[in-house]
Amino acid sequence: MKGISIQLCSLIFLCLFSATPTYEANDNKTNTGCIQIEREALIKFKEGLSDPSNFLSTWIGDNCCSWKGISCSNKTGHVVKIELQNIQCYEDGEDFYGTNKNSSCLGGEMSPSLLDLKYLNHLDLSLNSFHIPIPEFLGSLGMLSYLNLSHSAFTGMIPQHLGNLSNLCYLDLTHSFSLYSNDLYWLSSLTSLEYLDMETVNLSLASTHWLQIINLLPSLSELHLASCELQNLPQSLSSVNFTSLSVLDLMDNSFDSPIPRWFFNLSTLVKLDLSLNEITGDISELIEDLSNSCNNSLEELILADNHISGHIPHSLGLLKKLKFLDLVVNYISGPIPASIGSLTNLEELSLSYNQMDGSLPESIKKLTKLTRLHLFQNNWQGNLSENQLQSLTKLGYFAISSSNKSFMLNISHNWVPPFSLRFIRISDCLLGPKFPAWLKTQKQLSSVILTNVGISEEISNWIWILSLRLMSCDFSNNQIRGGFPHSLEYPLDDLHLSSSNRSMGSYPSLNNMYYLNLAGNLLSGPIPVNIGQAMATLARLNLSGNFLSGPIPSSIGKMRLLFSLDLSNNKLSGKIQDNWRDLQALYTLDLSMNDLCGTIPGSILLLPRLSKLRLNANNLSGDLSTLKVNNRSLLTLLDLGENRFSGNVPKWLGECSILKELRLRANIFNGSIPEHLCDHVYLHTVDIAANNLSGAIPACLGNLRGFNRVLTYSPESPLLLVKDISEMDLIVKGRQMAYTSILELVNIMDFSSNMLSGEIPKEITRLSALGTLNLSRNQLTGNIPGEIGKLRRLETLDLSHNHLSGPIPQSMTSMTLLNYLNLSYNNLSGPIPSTNQFLTFNDPSIYEGNAELCGTPLPSKCHEPNTGNAEDQGNNTADNEDDIKFGFFISMVLGFVFGFWAVFGSLQIYEPWRPTLFHYVDNMKNWILLVFALKMARVRRRLRDLRPARDASTSQQ
Repeated sequence: MKGISIQLCSLIFLCLFSATPTYEANDNKTNTGCIQIEREALIKFKEGLSDPSNFLSTWIGDNCCSWKGISCSNKTGHVVKIELQNIQCYEDGEDFYGTNKNSSCLGGEMSPSLLDLKYLNHLDLSLNSFHIPIPEFLGSLGMLSYLNLSHSAFTGMIPQHLGNLSNLCYLDLTHSFSLYSNDLYWLSSLTSLEYLDMETVNLSLASTHWLQIINLLPSLSELHLASCELQNLPQSLSSVNFTSLSVLDLMDNSFDSPIPRWFFNLSTLVKLDLSLNEITGDISELIEDLSNSCNNSLEELILADNHISGHIPHSLGLLKKLKFLDLVVNYISGPIPASIGSLTNLEELSLSYNQMDGSLPESIKKLTKLTRLHLFQNNWQGNLSENQLQSLTKLGYFAISSSNKSFMLNISHNWVPPFSLRFIRISDCLLGPKFPAWLKTQKQLSSVILTNVGISEEISNWIWILSLRLMSCDFSNNQIRGGFPHSLEYPLDDLHLSSSNRSMGSYPSLNNMYYLNLAGNLLSGPIPVNIGQAMATLARLNLSGNFLSGPIPSSIGKMRLLFSLDLSNNKLSGKIQDNWRDLQALYTLDLSMNDLCGTIPGSILLLPRLSKLRLNANNLSGDLSTLKVNNRSLLTLLDLGENRFSGNVPKWLGECSILKELRLRANIFNGSIPEHLCDHVYLHTVDIAANNLSGAIPACLGNLRGFNRVLTYSPESPLLLVKDISEMDLIVKGRQMAYTSILELVNIMDFSSNMLSGEIPKEITRLSALGTLNLSRNQLTGNIPGEIGKLRRLETLDLSHNHLSGPIPQSMTSMTLLNYLNLSYNNLSGPIPSTNQFLTFNDPSIYEGNAELCGTPLPSKCHEPNTGNAEDQGNNTADNEDDIKFGFFISMVLGFVFGFWAVFGSLQIYEPWRPTLFHYVDNMKNWILLVFALKMARVRRRLRDLRPARDASTSQQ
């Protein structure tokens, strides 16, 4: 990267001064004045700008060449450079979309008075906040060789007038998220262009021809088109014209093809970044081609987060200049080749989140310049020894884990590493049973993650002391015993601090830390009462899954930066205090599975950013109808199940307009199901089972659009620093299951174990994406809706223990995804369907308690109506056959009659046909009369035979 920076600086230098050889910028401001017309142009330009922080306060007096950001030529006095790059605006809080409007930013309009600066060759307005389209008049500044409008929130279409800047060498439009271009033909005129950066500019409508245009720029050295919504990566070029290209950055687009062959003709390529696409192909072929064609110039190869597979070949060792190799989040398998030791210039090796296996090669110790080694989430085997790490003196970042948990760090407890780590992450490996004492030697550590590594000793005091200088600490999923110190403050003598640090006071705290995770251990005792003061900078605190007891410390209310708090699955007791109003950043609060009592403090529901609230499985109580929520509530998940809340289901739920998951199971709510639930657009999980709700099921529930959305699972990239994980326990198919990453895909409606009455509303059958419907153990009556077959995505249906009657709807046979069914203990009647999914429901218990149901798998068979003895049945069979034949003949005759007039019309036209036809009709008539007479005789005989049996039956009665 250092080599690239030197090249870039040289490029800009040459670009600026070779384009205007007659003029020389005056950066030392030695001129005594400036040209009057140019001074007036700058004043008009300033007047159009908004400058609340007086960034341009020096723009006064006659000598414009001495103004901030203005440079003039030593020879002519003309203004040649305007450089208003505003770093303060960026540092004061520009958001991700470049829409910073704080007081440090320049904005407003840009006056065309700049056209009076005839010799301007350098214009830099980066790191500001304009929120206007790029002015078209910039395309008339014909001497411009450098134009930088990056990070300044320009909007709209890029003006094609920029194509008039034939002297332009450097163009940077990056991070203007509202910029777009429908075509790039204007670029083809910029034949002097050497540096082009359009990162985040929307080029989706120019996606088909972008490469052909760029290929017309022979001087191009760096091309940055990251996050431009490009979709087409052409696989061939008739000829490659940009033969000077050293940097090609196409990360985060939508390419889903192999790497094109023309890439390997770029013999000057120093950096290739195709990360965050869907690139396919074999890594072996790719490395082979690069090692044969890049003239050993390649220093950075970044292919992270793609669909690349195969084994890394031995030829990797031929890329001698390689400094950065990033292949994380792919499907690469096999071992690391021993030839890796030949890459003696390698500074970063990132292979995390693949399917690699085998042991780490001994040659890894030859990578003496290595600063980052990321081997996380693979299937490593064997061990990593001290010998392999001993020569890695520059290592600062180290991450490793093994999905099959068959990897061990063979490092002695008191080993003194030769490096000084800043970040360490070891998971699913054997490192314990003791805390590695060599962590004490790592004086620059800011982040320690040791999860599921077999540490089983009592937490040491030195760990808390180590934490004083950490920003992030994660020891989750071990067997760490013991508890917190009574106070998270330590005497200076225990810390061995130098006298220069003693000004901190006698008891320093953990105020550097923003993330602490000790979940899934054996910690016990109370949470320190002063945790809020000692860890005031915490953004995430997770102490779930331990044995912590006592009350929740009130000092937590002082953690003003807290984003996520998880104290679930402990033994915490007492009331939840009403001291949450200062936690304005809180997004997730999980206090579930404790022994907390009292009611929900009103200040919790008023938090402006609260999205996920889990208080289930406690002893909380009270009527919630008196509480209020924030007017613009962002609540998406609410779980209050397994408590003792009473009264009606609160009306304020209707104000939670973006609620997705609602669980009120196992409380003592009464009243009816409120119709305001029907107004939720995103609601797709509703569990209000095991309460005392009564009345009818609202028909308007059929309007819940969230149950009509069919989503597909799209795992978040493991590269994301902050993951939004929801969690909820739901009963599906009779079993309680914990849903986390796929909760968004689950569509459940569970109203079971209440006192609901009336019929099942047919409107519910409009919920096309409903996956689980449980209405069991209520007092529902009427028939199962005949339209229930419309629920084609239903997997679980439980209507047991009600008073439903009538038949099982035949439409249910079309529910081909149904795999769990319970209709027991109702008043259903008639045959059980015997096609499609019903063939798999062979457990009779799912139908028991319905006395009038029959058919497989029940022992009671369905019988047809039966009259008379066996002989009569035989006669009846014969008679039935005769009836069928008779009906057939009658149908044939009727068909003949209906067709008669068509024939008769023909006879009127052609007279010779008449005798033959009438002779045929005469014969047919005689035959039909004979059959009819025989049939009537048979009917009379049957009636005569049945009369004595009927008379005998009547006399017996």
